[in-house]
Amino acid sequence: MEAPADLRAVARRLDGWQPERLAGFQQLIGLDDAGPAIRVVLATEESVVAIGAPAWIAGYARGDGLIVLFPARVPVYPNASLDELLGHEVAHVLVARAAGGRLVPRWFNEGLAMLAEEGWSWGDRSRAALALMRSEDGGLALLDGKFAGSRAEVSGAYALSAAIVRSFVQRYGRAMPAGVLARVARGEGFGEAFLTTTGVALAEAEHDFWRRHVIWHRWLPFVGSSATLWIGVTLLALVAILRRRARDRALAEKWEAEERFLDGFDDETLH
Repeated sequence: MEAPADLRAVARRLDGWQPERLAGFQQLIGLDDAGPAIRVVLATEESVVAIGAPAWIAGYARGDGLIVLFPARVPVYPNASLDELLGHEVAHVLVARAAGGRLVPRWFNEGLAMLAEEGWSWGDRSRAALALMRSEDGGLALLDGKFAGSRAEVSGAYALSAAIVRSFVQRYGRAMPAGVLARVARGEGFGEAFLTTTGVALAEAEHDFWRRHVIWHRWLPFVGSSATLWIGVTLLALVAILRRRARDRALAEKWEAEERFLDGFDDETLH
């Protein structure tokens, strides 16, 4: 852990972070040996690395085992605390080591790192739903590029990557990430490694994901939105008004029928 004087207190607190928290994640990605120590550098907003990084990037990791964190920028999605951010970046280093230093798609890398937190909150679901609403043709081919976009695009890319990887793990088994990364480490391309591990082409798996999730996620925000609530309230009010008017008409017609019936008798007959 390296930090300038004004961040040493933060560094001391992070020294208590336990790598054992990611033992389950190591098993998920098939990494028996975590490897050498990871160098973590805390940077101030005045540092050269911070000035050169977009304001919504709170940290990054390199495959060679270097992590740079910007404590002043936390919390920022997908990490609510500096501890979570450190765990997320350590997960990236572990993924790189499991892949033998070879590149894997950004969406797969980020989705796996978010799985390290073993959480899938309502906020994650909402962001994934919003990203699906805004998704364009191109799917995974365009998703990696979103990480270089605006703050909203980056946030959506994180959530959507997590949703896709989580869905793939559920569909093809928890051994899928380890199998894919091991084959990538042996020199296979990512698409080939995915096909060999799952028996399903990546394009087919992607199509299946969109087919199963897009309709639900695109309608979910609308169903739960405040606009939908007010539309529902308005419709209920209109139904109540129409039913009240129908009852009033029925009562008026009843009264008119009674009056016509009574009109058929004179006063002496009534007495």
